[in-house]
Amino acid sequence: MLFPDKQGTSRRPPPPPVGRYVSESGQAFVLDRSTGKPMLRFEGSNEIWVLEPHTGARGDVLYKNDAGRVVLRDTRVGGLTLFTPDRREGAAAALAGESNPIRITPVSPKALLQRLVSSSSLASRAARRQILFEAEASPASSALIADASIVTAETLVRMSRSAGGREQLARVNRVFITEGPRPGVLLRQGVLIVIVTPHLGLGGRPSSERVTFATSR
Repeated sequence: MLFPDKQGTSRRPPPPPVGRYVSESGQAFVLDRSTGKPMLRFEGSNEIWVLEPHTGARGDVLYKNDAGRVVLRDTRVGGLTLFTPDRREGAAAALAGESNPIRITPVSPKALLQRLVSSSSLASRAARRQILFEAEASPASSALIADASIVTAETLVRMSRSAGGREQLARVNRVFITEGPRPGVLLRQGVLIVIVTPHLGLGGRPSSERVTFATSR
C-alpha cells in the first residue's frame, strides 16, 4: 500500500531453481534452472529437453529446444506458458512445488551394453524387424550415449504409430551412436547416426525432434 507498483502489476517471488509445474491441460513437468542450461522433463517421459533462452517481445524469455521450437515462454511478471505439438497455442503452467535436479548418472560398460540391447529390442518390436543399436563409447560419453539410445528408441516407437511415421521408420535399419565435435543426427544408407558431444553435458545429446527430422529428409 505504501509503495504501489508503478507498472500496475504485483511482483512475484522468484521461482525455485528446480520446480514442478502443471499446465492447464494437466501436463506436469520439472523445470531445472539450477545449471547454465535450463532443462525440462515431462512426467512419465525419459527424455530430458535442454533449452536455450532467448529474449522475446516485451521482455519475455523464450526457451527453445535444439530444433528451434519454442517450448516455454516466461513473462516479466512470472507467468509460464508451455508449448507442445498438441498445444501450439500454448497452455498456462503454474508452479506446484519444488523438485529434485534433473541429472543422468554414469553407467558402466556392462550397463551401457544392456541399454543398447534394450533399445534395440524396443525399436525392433515397433518396426517388426531387427534394428541393431551399436555405439563407440568412452568413459566420458557412456552416460550420454546410454541416454541417447533410449531417446532414439522411443522416437522410433512413436514413428511406428502413424502411417507417415512408419514410412520414415522403414528407412532405418541400424542405429549407430558415437562421439563428435557437435551433436547431430543423420541418416546414411539405412544407418541412423546419432552424434553426442560429452563436454556439452546433456546439451550434447540431440533431442527426439532432431531424430524425427533426420529420418524425414
